[in-house]
Amino acid sequence: MNQPSDPQRKLRLLFWESTIRCNLSCAHCRRIESDEAAESDLTTKQAKQLINQLAQVGRKQDFNPILVFSGGEPLCRKDIFELIREAGSKGLKCALATNGTLIDHEMAGKIKAAGIERVSVSLDGATAEIHNKLRKLQGSFEAAVEGAGHLRNCGVPFQINMTVTRYNAHQLDDIFMFAGELGAVAVHLFMLVPVGCGEEFAEEDMLSADEYEQLLKRIARKERSGGLEIKVTCGPHYERVIREEKMATPGGETTPSHPDRSPCPGRPDGPQHGPMSKGCLAGLGVLFVGHSGDVFPCGYLPVHCGNIFQKSLEEIWNNSSDLAMMRDTHHLKGKCGVCGYRAVCGGCRARAFAATGDYMEAEPMCTYNPPGRKNESNQEKG
Repeated sequence: MNQPSDPQRKLRLLFWESTIRCNLSCAHCRRIESDEAAESDLTTKQAKQLINQLAQVGRKQDFNPILVFSGGEPLCRKDIFELIREAGSKGLKCALATNGTLIDHEMAGKIKAAGIERVSVSLDGATAEIHNKLRKLQGSFEAAVEGAGHLRNCGVPFQINMTVTRYNAHQLDDIFMFAGELGAVAVHLFMLVPVGCGEEFAEEDMLSADEYEQLLKRIARKERSGGLEIKVTCGPHYERVIREEKMATPGGETTPSHPDRSPCPGRPDGPQHGPMSKGCLAGLGVLFVGHSGDVFPCGYLPVHCGNIFQKSLEEIWNNSSDLAMMRDTHHLKGKCGVCGYRAVCGGCRARAFAATGDYMEAEPMCTYNPPGRKNESNQEKG
């Protein structure tokens, strides 16, 4: 098991499912519990225990992790701003992940006053037709756009999060343009992981591995062109794609060098304390705490690593055998195990788990075959 001094052991980002309650029922949500389960949300006192535990982890590092208040819809919690201020008093930087529909001018002012570093607003299309279909609520697009406008007017930095499916992939360029018009500082693209409500997506509604590959190439070219900050989440093979794209560009690299990519300043998913070393950071630099205190490698990987009321967050982070397994790329199986890009990609452990029941198996949505390895079936290729 890695030693605590290993930089890969540093917790950079904690997503907290601050409540299971939500005012939407999105088609691709990882949430499977109903609002009734909100009875088991952490109380204010318990939530402050989590914050204290996270601050304790930060004191053992040379930086504090960033705390992302997620959900459900975090703005459904009545004590959300009390908890944000509590985290700030412990030296933790905070981000807020919201669907944006509950943000009016007054709410934006509260977010600003609480000291949130950045807000992510989910838009799953550049038009109401596409977004509302995925969010299962007419008017949700208009409300989210209006919420983003209130954030902009109050001087709160915000980014647009978009979960990419076959329904909206054709609007990729449109969402970049629309985000710029709204005043967003970034666009983060989430590659769908078939867990929670996302399991209901029919195969024909999801992008194929080949389509994902072409999409990632488009994103890489868009990122090179400058402008908005762009990040791909749950698409770790993007780290390979950007290197291949660079090698294919005149004046680019001529041999694979796999350099680490540092995150952009101020990005709530990447504090500026050294390079992000892999595409998949589940259990490596990221943890997810569920609404009742259960700890998972990420929000899409249902591998239970402990509960903060039975073991401290620090103990779970340092001693979980599942987290230790994920940190060691030598345990990767299939083509991921022999891939030259495994140190910077690692494959999506959640998609591997969803497809096979084994989180160390090969990434099922990657078309790349390592040199010298025979072409495989479509299933293993993705």
